[in-house]
Amino acid sequence: MTKNPRLGGMTPPTLPTSRVAGTRLRDDARPLPDWRETLRKIPNLRNTVSIVSTYVQAATIIVVTLWWNHPIGWLLGVLLMGRTHAMFLSLMHEAAHRLLLSDKRLNDWVGRWIIGYPAFTNTDAYRRVHMAHHRDEFGPEEPDIPLYANYPIPPASFRRKLWRDATGRTGWKLLKQQLAGLRGPDPLTRRSQRQILLVQVALFLVGVAAGAPHAYVLLWLLPHLTVWRVINRLRSVAEHGGMQRGEDRRVATHSVRQSLLARFYLVPFNIGFHLSHHVDSGIPFRSLPEYHRELERAGYVTEQLEYPSYRAVWRALRTTPFPLSA
Repeated sequence: MTKNPRLGGMTPPTLPTSRVAGTRLRDDARPLPDWRETLRKIPNLRNTVSIVSTYVQAATIIVVTLWWNHPIGWLLGVLLMGRTHAMFLSLMHEAAHRLLLSDKRLNDWVGRWIIGYPAFTNTDAYRRVHMAHHRDEFGPEEPDIPLYANYPIPPASFRRKLWRDATGRTGWKLLKQQLAGLRGPDPLTRRSQRQILLVQVALFLVGVAAGAPHAYVLLWLLPHLTVWRVINRLRSVAEHGGMQRGEDRRVATHSVRQSLLARFYLVPFNIGFHLSHHVDSGIPFRSLPEYHRELERAGYVTEQLEYPSYRAVWRALRTTPFPLSA
């Protein structure tokens, strides 16, 4: 990473003028107070079902993969467990915003022990850096500038990044840094990393008790180090790659049209409605599609501003910036 990263290479040259009159939006594109209260309602039961179903899906994939025990089955299992990690981290992101469950103490406990620690994440630490990201995208406290800077990049560079992710080099490097925290000087970091390690040992012992100790390594750790890292990069650069600091959220965050396939595999739980999330980060994920439609109705998001697919934004990230192309 260079000392002076290049920002703004993907920022749209002009922004559409919003027409909030007659809509449910304020001049800054945030929802009017009464509607915002409706959008902000947290559906505790539905979100609990989402958490449980994520575990059920993970268990089903593991059981079927072990039962079939075929190379194709193992390949599909690893790929689908990469999606499982994306689901865990999307729910963890919601918990970090305290939007997963309306009881804040329960939200934080679930965010740590049920979602974050199994996915190798300290939810409290993530919340601290993530709130800095929301307060001032690309500002002096932005934690992810190395991930977002210098786009567009040559296709060969883009491929090298993805190859490092797919072969586990990125994941292994980050995991070693995480394990170093077990002996680090900060007591809070040591404690949280021990808790993460405790949960990982528990998951491994479940596999041992089921007579399949290799299931943890091949169907939990390996997808986290490889497939999830590819998903994370592709999603992250589609959110902020090549953008820059600015008062208008549209210069800091891409908008990408959401397809069923992308929402299934790459951006579960509506995390792909990322511009809407940045305009008002207090809106739970289930309300983001409705809010996004209102932003479109107001002209805040237009066809000229929004990429028609993830393939389109990745193509632009590795070639040239605007205009958009299908």
